[in-house]
Amino acid sequence: MKLTKIYEIKGQMKLISGLHIGAGDTEMHIGGTDNPIIKHPHSQEPYIPGSSIKGKVRSLLEMKSGLMIQTGGKPVQASLLKNLQGAQKGEAEKIIKLFGSGGDAGEEIVKLGPTRASFADCPLNNDSRTLVREKRLTLTEVKSENSINRIKGTAENPRFSERVPAGMVFDFSVTLKQLSDEDKELLDYLLAGLKLLTMDALGGSGSRGYGRISLTLSDPDMQRKFETVAAF
Repeated sequence: MKLTKIYEIKGQMKLISGLHIGAGDTEMHIGGTDNPIIKHPHSQEPYIPGSSIKGKVRSLLEMKSGLMIQTGGKPVQASLLKNLQGAQKGEAEKIIKLFGSGGDAGEEIVKLGPTRASFADCPLNNDSRTLVREKRLTLTEVKSENSINRIKGTAENPRFSERVPAGMVFDFSVTLKQLSDEDKELLDYLLAGLKLLTMDALGGSGSRGYGRISLTLSDPDMQRKFETVAAF
């Protein structure tokens, strides 16, 4: 097993709808929202954690693989391989090669090698930053939500969630290591996962319309490959 190539998949991620990736704050501040988003601690600009993209792409590929019934909804791990055969085993191996496995995998993970894909945090694009500054726009919005009592017809349980508004653009980057000739198929597999992401949603409340995104890759050849790769 030898590192022979590193693919760089770079581009821009544009928000088609508001995005909420929570900060995990447990403290409620006076005048604050119930559900704040993650921001850079120095600039207070929103960003998209690479872990959020990696986790969602992985989960979509695992849904597509049909392995969720085998894992009980948990991430696919190398320890599962001994119970799989044929196409399902091949799918599991690709997922583990791309995204890694837990430390209890033993000899199975040694055979597959280290994690191939590395997802970077996505900072706000300079054009979006300039637009916000020149137009005196806000970097975030607060969206109110509630439930409706079906009998009374009244709103109940109000909740206020912070989002990055639609139209903002972030710089996207992921690298893919090639450690053998067999790894060449992983590029298309990763691009298929990214295409699934554009068909679904990123972050929280995707079923309510949050987190719709589009991806435009900087390299023309990679963009063409992304456009033509089959998601299913």
